[in-house]
Amino acid sequence: MSEIHVLIVDDEQALVRSLSYALRGEGMLAQAVYSGEEALALVADSRVRVDVVLLDLGLPGIDGIATLEGLRKCRPNLPVIMISAHGDTRAAVQAVKGGATDYLTKPFELDDLLSTLHATLEVPGSVASAPGEQGSLLGQSLAMGNLNAAVQRIARSSATRILLLGESGTGKTLVAQALHANSVRAGQPFIEVNCAALPEQLIEAELFGSEKGAYTGAHQKRVGLVTQAHHGTLFLDEIGELPLALQAKLLHFLENGSYRAVGAGQASSADVRVVAATNRDLADDVRQGRFREDLFYRLNVITVEIPALRERGDDILLLARHFAAQQAQEEQVAPIQFQPDSAAALVRHRWPGNVRELKNLVERLTILLPGQAIGSAQLPAHLQSAEPAPTSLSALDDRLERAERELVSDALSRSAGHKGLAADLLGISRHALKRRLQRLGIERGDER
Repeated sequence: MSEIHVLIVDDEQALVRSLSYALRGEGMLAQAVYSGEEALALVADSRVRVDVVLLDLGLPGIDGIATLEGLRKCRPNLPVIMISAHGDTRAAVQAVKGGATDYLTKPFELDDLLSTLHATLEVPGSVASAPGEQGSLLGQSLAMGNLNAAVQRIARSSATRILLLGESGTGKTLVAQALHANSVRAGQPFIEVNCAALPEQLIEAELFGSEKGAYTGAHQKRVGLVTQAHHGTLFLDEIGELPLALQAKLLHFLENGSYRAVGAGQASSADVRVVAATNRDLADDVRQGRFREDLFYRLNVITVEIPALRERGDDILLLARHFAAQQAQEEQVAPIQFQPDSAAALVRHRWPGNVRELKNLVERLTILLPGQAIGSAQLPAHLQSAEPAPTSLSALDDRLERAERELVSDALSRSAGHKGLAADLLGISRHALKRRLQRLGIERGDER
């Protein structure tokens, strides 16, 4: 997020000084003006770089709404975050309808401002991404930093067969798009197919094409997705659902780029980067005979594991605010905000549906409670009752020790104190159990 140029438009000089100082501390470059007229004059100068605007609603002279309209005419893609001390929902709606990206009510916490800036600068279509950051994935956690680095490295490599692994809803499609956007193929087609969504009898024709009359209902020649993706990227989502019969034909194509359309007399070829994705355990599917071993090893050369949302810490709030801004624009309402208790509830939830679950929640809240500051009482019941997450490494260690103590005690109880049987129940050796008993301070039980 370094070298981001922020223009602050506010007539409260003390606030401007505080914001400028705070933003510079985050590695951003802050410039301030104190009226709408000054802002429009500055932005009209093509020599001045502005990546995002913090615009006060109540300005002397032309107000924030009129200034917003002028900014949109001058630079239509420039992200603008409205700020106001009034908390006027109607004004917020008007601002969002006028093209504002997000809306903050004074007084706001610095963390809220930074999260909003991060989310705003990642909105698709924004010109605010710093050089080299196009196609990056939203997130500030270590897990996402590692993922972004891997995506950038693999995208620019010569690898043409890539496998994405991750739970349902983690954003595998976005990762595939980022791999394409950062590659030399970025100007070529990105073709996506969900292997689980197509009828089994049509998948081959959909992928490789078919000749007229090749099968019942084939009234004309069909151009396959492989052909359409020539020189670009073919994204095969839910690859684990591909029928066994078609897996052999896909393997042949992956080996040499050659394929034959259904009913065709001659083979064709295509230069395609294939990105496959699954939430299944393909190694287990191989053992169960549901997935070809040779295809698995052909796909498993370059593997990218996508972290679950629960492993991404404060990214949860960053994403929630990002989705709130997006959904507000779509619904033409003011974006929802999260009070401290609801923000804490979001962070401690386990998110079994991952990013998709979070996005659906924000969409529902935006439709039902537009522009409101959401408290924990307005969240679904299962989020309100979620167990608090550990707040530090020591707290996590305490929880792990309690869980370990309970498991060991339960095994001793079930084995009537017989140490050998307890070790078998736990799946560890007697010596390993002995060390745990000593460390946990548990009476060791029967020495047998």
